[in-house]
Amino acid sequence: MYMKNVIYKMLTGCYMVVALLLVGACSDNVDIQQSYPFSIETMPVPKKLKVGETAEIRCQPHRDGRFEETKYFIRYFQPDGVGTLKMSDGTVLLPNDLYPLPGETFRLYYTSASIDQQTVDVYFQDSFGTLQQLTFSFNNSREKEE
Repeated sequence: MYMKNVIYKMLTGCYMVVALLLVGACSDNVDIQQSYPFSIETMPVPKKLKVGETAEIRCQPHRDGRFEETKYFIRYFQPDGVGTLKMSDGTVLLPNDLYPLPGETFRLYYTSASIDQQTVDVYFQDSFGTLQQLTFSFNNSREKEE
């Protein structure tokens, strides 16, 4: 009878210690990182384009960490020259409009419509406001494509 009482008190004490540890371990100050820096890598892009010629821009984002709910977007400006920028699915991008990126690896197609030097600033943004800019400059080879 004495041994049962001792075991009962020991188990009760253990349960109390475990309960106190669990209550003390809970914290409302859990810090979950959602926003991670990222960069965009591209394959080499031609520097000279004829009028009507298209340059393929292969892009791949590299993230320093992963938060699955992060969305990525693209927009562009063209401060010099005239041309069109398309995504691989055929979507023609309008300057300063925000578009979701189609996937982890994607392609853009720039078609020259100018005999002048052309500059295209492409901005990549995540859903937390982190921004990356790539600038592409094209010179015209002074020959029109026939």
